[in-house]
Amino acid sequence: MKQSLQLPSWALWALVAALAAFILLCVWSVRRHGGIKRSFFSMPYTLWMVLFTILPCVLIAYYAFTSGDGQFTLDNFINFWDSNYTVNKMYEELGPDYASLITRGTVNIDILVYSLWMALWCTLICLLLGYPAALFMADREMKIGSTIVVLFIIPMWMNFLLRTIAWMSLLEDQGLINMLLKALGIGPAKLMYNDSAVLLGMVYNFLPFMVFPIYTSLNKLDPKLTEAAQDLGANGMKTFWKVTMPLSMPGIISGITMVFMPSVTTFFIPRILGGGHTMMFGDLIESMFLTANDWGIGSALSLVMMALILISLGVLRKADPEGEGGGIA
Repeated sequence: MKQSLQLPSWALWALVAALAAFILLCVWSVRRHGGIKRSFFSMPYTLWMVLFTILPCVLIAYYAFTSGDGQFTLDNFINFWDSNYTVNKMYEELGPDYASLITRGTVNIDILVYSLWMALWCTLICLLLGYPAALFMADREMKIGSTIVVLFIIPMWMNFLLRTIAWMSLLEDQGLINMLLKALGIGPAKLMYNDSAVLLGMVYNFLPFMVFPIYTSLNKLDPKLTEAAQDLGANGMKTFWKVTMPLSMPGIISGITMVFMPSVTTFFIPRILGGGHTMMFGDLIESMFLTANDWGIGSALSLVMMALILISLGVLRKADPEGEGGGIA
């Protein structure tokens, strides 16, 4: 059911309560410690988290479990499982003559499966490309390792949207790649508006998020460990599989998480490079909020996405409990 842009009254009261609690907490902290302590400066961040992280998540949960009139319902999640649920209810009300028209819609599930499949391929390709690059960058005998790190960082200074749009000038029918193919006599190829173009854009944008965590893990390795393995008779390949690879696993898990989840939720790349022929889960959520103006189903889809993110973070926490895999050293 479509919902208008109107926050529930309790959300405004929660906002006022959060601001009042923040002010009282600041006054209490100053009076208790007889002045401003270092921990006092974390309070603005706490307020920011409450207002722009916790409260929006609460609102999403509220709209996911309520109907347009504010009544509790699970219809939004049923609509996720059966995209024809609303239409089927109308057919049921019309009588048994319309029973043959009642069919389960699988659009939402199909889009989620497609998004997971594309994200899986993107993560796998990023891992196959990113691990050798990180291994090369972390090699202390290579003098240009730090230079390559900078080359990976520089494209990230450019806006994400501009980086994606730039690929259009390379992949379009009259783009640079097709011009080169024509010059070589191979002929033009259909490089845009297909799954391959979307996958290429995803790999290009998310590859650094795979490289840097792995590079951090490899850069932290004590070189004495590999030297000890070689002293015990292990060759280069055996040292890699028995020492380097296991010790870099936290970075691999962190990179997989940082690539897989954004890949599932991305929505601009399929729109630009896919030309509207492909839709991923992020596109579906955006269309529910902005096009269909259905906050209930949009919020339900968002909660499903949050559940996947929490599962991913749980896997990361088990593989890297100390959080040693992320970041740039």
